[in-house]
Amino acid sequence: MAAPLADVLDRAGAVLAELREVDLDGLVDDTLSDALLSMERLRGGLDVAEARVLSRWDAQRSWQSSGAKSGAAWLAWKQRVPIGIARQRLRHARALRTLPAVEEAWAAGDLDRAHVTTLLGARTARTTEVFDGDGHARLLGIARSYGFVSFKAACDRWSMVVDADGAEQSAADDRDAREVHLSQSFGGMWFGKITLDPISGEIVSSTLQGIERELFEADWAEATERLERPPMILDLQRTPAQRRADALVEMAVRARTAPSDGRRPAPLFTVVVGLETLCGPILELFNRTVLTPGTVAPHLTEADVERIVFDGRSRVLDVGRQRRFFRGALRRGIEVRDRTCFHDSCDEVPQRPEVDHIHEASKGGETTQDNGRYGCGYHNRWRQTHPDPDDDPDADPGSPFG
Repeated sequence: MAAPLADVLDRAGAVLAELREVDLDGLVDDTLSDALLSMERLRGGLDVAEARVLSRWDAQRSWQSSGAKSGAAWLAWKQRVPIGIARQRLRHARALRTLPAVEEAWAAGDLDRAHVTTLLGARTARTTEVFDGDGHARLLGIARSYGFVSFKAACDRWSMVVDADGAEQSAADDRDAREVHLSQSFGGMWFGKITLDPISGEIVSSTLQGIERELFEADWAEATERLERPPMILDLQRTPAQRRADALVEMAVRARTAPSDGRRPAPLFTVVVGLETLCGPILELFNRTVLTPGTVAPHLTEADVERIVFDGRSRVLDVGRQRRFFRGALRRGIEVRDRTCFHDSCDEVPQRPEVDHIHEASKGGETTQDNGRYGCGYHNRWRQTHPDPDDDPDADPGSPFG
């Protein structure tokens, strides 16, 4: 016979109290890392246990006698959380009633609530039948095997394949939601807000970052000359936020001073042919934001297009073995193949990317696609002091797309 719920909660509370009092002094890194992973699994189990209780509580409308308008309103009132958070918890609890595989993965700590939110975002009125069939099982496998960015992209691609019309409508809604507000206060200061669709936002963001990098290098050079030593970040004359503001102004100045007959910069679209993907065709920005064909089509009349051909293992045509540095088509092929830093903990597109040898060139490593990998500057430097014994010329650089 199962123990009463109140008794179980009392014991759980006592264990948590004991856990809070554990002496952490002297624990080594591996022990602390293992503890964090164990706590993540426990958090998943606790979230699912809460969802089961919440589901029954909601089904019985246990909140109704309090006078609250809804279960979400009661949760927001009693737990003092935003109403949006309360509604999210209820949505998750209701979904678990019919998705036992999701419940099992969450309880095991394989998923976080962020995964569940993203997963259920792909479950719309038009995709429910396919999702509740084998669709969510495939996405769960990706969530267990890859980083969150890859999982989110897989969910977006799955939605685009299963409900192409809905994906196009959603993309059109995003485009229609673009807006810029800029107003001047009575004191003369300017305040603004900007909302852009994925392509427009990437154009603005990448341009702004390029100018900000120029300003950072100028600040660094000025501080070095002024202090007669390598400066620290706090020694620079401008904060990052100030440099971004100045970069925005500089971007406007350059737009005003550009020659009227100059060539308008064109976006670059990379067409990837024959690349195996996690789920359906791939159509993404370089930062892995998934796009619909309808979103891209209006830009093609003014865009530059490049083609990169891969074979069955995401292998590009080898363009030479004797080079010391990765350049040209070889570098571009590796960039498009990998797109994120090689280190497992780093799943963002590097701001200042580098293509480095897996097996070091100084030790006989060849400058080929098989021996190259995409990385951020930090991890390319990190590997010099943390050599990987598995690094060898025959190692597969790996990619969630190949």
